[in-house]
Amino acid sequence: MITAISVVLGLVLWYLLSKVPAIGAIINNPFHVAKTFGNELTSGRLWTNLWASLFRVIGGFSLGLIVAIPVAFLMAWYGIVRSVVDPWIQFFRTIPPIALTPIVIVSQGVGESAKISIIFVATFLVMVISIFQGVRNVDSTLIRAARVLGAKDKDIFFEVVVPASFPYILVGVRLGLAAAWTTLVAAELTGANKGLGNMIMEASLYFRMDVVILGVIVIGLIGLSMDKFVLFLERRLTGWQEVRQS
Repeated sequence: MITAISVVLGLVLWYLLSKVPAIGAIINNPFHVAKTFGNELTSGRLWTNLWASLFRVIGGFSLGLIVAIPVAFLMAWYGIVRSVVDPWIQFFRTIPPIALTPIVIVSQGVGESAKISIIFVATFLVMVISIFQGVRNVDSTLIRAARVLGAKDKDIFFEVVVPASFPYILVGVRLGLAAAWTTLVAAELTGANKGLGNMIMEASLYFRMDVVILGVIVIGLIGLSMDKFVLFLERRLTGWQEVRQS
């Protein structure tokens, strides 16, 4: 109920702001954007751009997660790996993904691999740090208890460390998905002819602010939906921790 009220208030505020002459020239009213949504949807352009962006986001995010999990666990488990890898992660973490665009274009061209690579870098750097912190924060008492009971390193890793750090993996997934969508526009600077980021950039050149706002809203809604889905998985898969803590 509160969420519905918040959405309604947001729409009312949006409508009122669009009526201010200085702001209305930039921010179209919700009815105009809704009409643009219908036109883009029926023409098929929105679906084309949407699927292209989803493919890039899911591709880059998936690769980032696949690489981040083992790297984070190795960094947390072995000090020598952490000493070698951590400085490079901290170095590249301070570099915005858009700065890598020229290098990616020269090395990979302007195909889909270039766009996925930029998203991969952004999501990997976010997730590896979150997952690493999760593994490092595993209660040492649990590890000592497992050793006393005769558990080997492999058993401790899979039976204690992985389950205890799983909530942090899901937090990393949420942060990675957010990073993937925020990096999408930068990724589609690499010569994209379709995609939501490309749609926003092309519309801005012709000052079609209704299309720009529509693209921003679509990206926000998809990102929010993915985040809610991960939260749902977190409640279903980590409910045992809530019981243990209570």
